[in-house]
Amino acid sequence: MHAALKTGAPGAGTRTDRKALRRVVGASAVGTTLEWYDHFIYGSAAALVFPKLFFPESDPATATMLSLITYAVAFVTRPLGAAIFGHFGDKHGRKNVLILTLVLMGTATGLIGVVPTYGSIGILAPLLLVVLRFVQGIGLGGEWGGAALMVGEFSNDGKRGLLGSLVQIASPVGLLLANAVFSIVTFLVSEEAFFAWGWRVPFLLSTVLVLVGLWIRRQVQESPLFEEEAAADEVGKAPLLEVVTCHWKRVLLAIGSRVGSDVTFYVFNVFILVYGTTQLGLPRQTLLTAVLFGAASQAVSIPMWGHLCDRIGRRPVLGIGAVGAMTWGFAFFPLLGSGVDALVFVAPAVGNFFIAAMWGPLAAYVPELFPTRVRYTGAGLGFQSAGVFGGALAPIITAALVTKYDTWVPVSVYLAALLVVLISCVAIARETAATDLREIGR
Repeated sequence: MHAALKTGAPGAGTRTDRKALRRVVGASAVGTTLEWYDHFIYGSAAALVFPKLFFPESDPATATMLSLITYAVAFVTRPLGAAIFGHFGDKHGRKNVLILTLVLMGTATGLIGVVPTYGSIGILAPLLLVVLRFVQGIGLGGEWGGAALMVGEFSNDGKRGLLGSLVQIASPVGLLLANAVFSIVTFLVSEEAFFAWGWRVPFLLSTVLVLVGLWIRRQVQESPLFEEEAAADEVGKAPLLEVVTCHWKRVLLAIGSRVGSDVTFYVFNVFILVYGTTQLGLPRQTLLTAVLFGAASQAVSIPMWGHLCDRIGRRPVLGIGAVGAMTWGFAFFPLLGSGVDALVFVAPAVGNFFIAAMWGPLAAYVPELFPTRVRYTGAGLGFQSAGVFGGALAPIITAALVTKYDTWVPVSVYLAALLVVLISCVAIARETAATDLREIGR
């Protein structure tokens, strides 16, 4: 345990510094909200819409599996995006790269909203879906690392965990927006109209968020720590090569520290839609409402855990979240199976409270593993590579487990196993809450 950190952070606490910090936190949060909104509307559509419209020739179980595989594509391409944009972010600065990632992922999401279905163009429809999901993943891969480290490189007074958690709130806010839009559309139009055109509305609305995000990000200053590195001619010459040769252990720790929370998030917020509709026969509207309760729980809890990780450290908070989620994983499915609305709503709400403990500290914890000269590349690569082993494989593994065993128990065991990995990596990692970012790697 330790007191709130006292770090030699960039600003001196002047009004100008505080204004710049507010801008960078706001810009990072808005851009990352768009990232997660794009991600979650695709996840919802992959569970509820795409099997019928893009894979109609397959039986329902196979169609769902194929649809979820397209969902996994972005997870596989995210590390590539992290490597590409991390390279430019570490060599040429964070600000312009973050503007580019915002445009790329927003454009891809908007185009998904106008892709013709299988009934119109046949096999070309799912192929276009995969291509756009690929592009979306590239943009998403470069987004989080830059947004998270910008907040840390601007913040001071021992509040990196709290301020970083405000970026992490973008995840449940994006989930809230995504599911709220889907809920509104499903409420306002008939099921026939929803499958005909209503499902496209959430994707097309992404273009509005892009314009808002661009307006905000154009006003943000460059990272002061990057400017110090550039002025001293200490900018990384080959950031990716340096990361994989000199900091690969830190990348592995970042991957292991996140992969369990990634799978937990998928199970409690996306798989609930698949399992609830196909195995339990619960109404789609009930499940979407339950996910909204979960997102609200997470959004409220994240800053609490972010503040706490400044007080007691990143590692204890991450461990608390992992143990809690591991335990709740065995209560989650019985609550859904009860069919009682109140219990169905409680299941993701409590689950997301524990996810918040594993999620809130990550925007501070992962960038703090790497020195400034390669922080964009290292943080992005570690964070996004975890998605390959977590979010990308989770839809395939969970669907296969339920199909083979016809019970939820193997899913909870799978979840617990990955949370053990998280706990192990966090135990190995060095506590960084009280560390000056300038001193990391020196």
